[in-house]
Amino acid sequence: MGLWSGCIIGGFTEYYTSNSYRPTQELAESCFFGPAPNIIKGLALGYMSNIVPIFCLSATILVAFSFAAMYGVALAAIGMLGCLPIALTIDGYGPISDNAGGIAEMSNLHKEVRKRTDELDAAGNTTAAIGKGFAIGSACLVALALFGAFITRVAETRKGEVITIDILDPFCFAGLLFGAMLPYWFSALTMGAVGDAAQDMINEIKDQFPHIMNNEEGYPDHEKCIRISTEASLTKMIAPGCIVIISPLAVGLIFGYMSCAGLLAGIIVSGIQIAFSASNTGGAWDNCKKYVEGGKLHRPDPDGKLNAAGSVYHGEIVKKGSIEHAAAVVGDTVGDPLKDTSGPSINILIKLSAITSLVFGTFIAQYGGKMFE
Repeated sequence: MGLWSGCIIGGFTEYYTSNSYRPTQELAESCFFGPAPNIIKGLALGYMSNIVPIFCLSATILVAFSFAAMYGVALAAIGMLGCLPIALTIDGYGPISDNAGGIAEMSNLHKEVRKRTDELDAAGNTTAAIGKGFAIGSACLVALALFGAFITRVAETRKGEVITIDILDPFCFAGLLFGAMLPYWFSALTMGAVGDAAQDMINEIKDQFPHIMNNEEGYPDHEKCIRISTEASLTKMIAPGCIVIISPLAVGLIFGYMSCAGLLAGIIVSGIQIAFSASNTGGAWDNCKKYVEGGKLHRPDPDGKLNAAGSVYHGEIVKKGSIEHAAAVVGDTVGDPLKDTSGPSINILIKLSAITSLVFGTFIAQYGGKMFE
């Protein structure tokens, strides 16, 4: 079930993010109407791409649990993680081809070289999204197995008690709501970090620009720009890291193991939805821009006639520097922190919070929620 589920998730991820298929092509066509429709349709595409992966994960959990309880879920997770070497390989393909294009541009190589690297980069965006789909799906199954281990640890600690996680219990439901909120809080912090660092970088570039144009010695000062990125990547991650570690401990210690169990369930249920949609939306926006820059987007036919594919978009080719290209660039800029920062990092939130709860499970079961007993 894990192998088949991973395969189906990968296939549908490719469908929604590759510019060879209609979802991303329709996203490119929305650029005729400005950046706002491009953003709206991109978000809708990401939300829509959740449906099939969630069906697959739900079916996998039901079948695996019915055969071998939580052990079956753990086996399904191993089945999905069995593709990890391939998933890591295709995930690394995207940044390699992207950096190859950057090197070609900085080296003033022939435009044809940059065109070829853009095509490779477009394929790399899709393979990276597929790799992230595997990672998100496996994170869900692994976290569920760890959740079961946490409940077992609590039952072993509180001997003589029958441990049942009841969603109607107010502590459990409160924890569920709080846990479902954490991925949004986590995403807000990581995306805000990207935005703040980008603003600092733009200000630095504006300050350096007059000196660069005057050919002054020591400019451009690349080290200042690198320092801005490096410092932001380190300092801005302190708060998200604290959320992951402290939240399960604080909720479990103050309100008890029932609230901690609800917290873990909420993080899993909410986190995988955000992770799938963020990753696929960002990948589709990136490939939308590549589709436009590759000269594959045509303006509407002035006579409104349909081509063989049933589309009116087969007139003049849209070129770089056009209004449509600017709209696609806006979408790609919005999508980068989604697909490269918030989406992948939610996997860490899901798994690490479950591991933290499991490690401190005995402590939470013994001393948690004493003030409410």
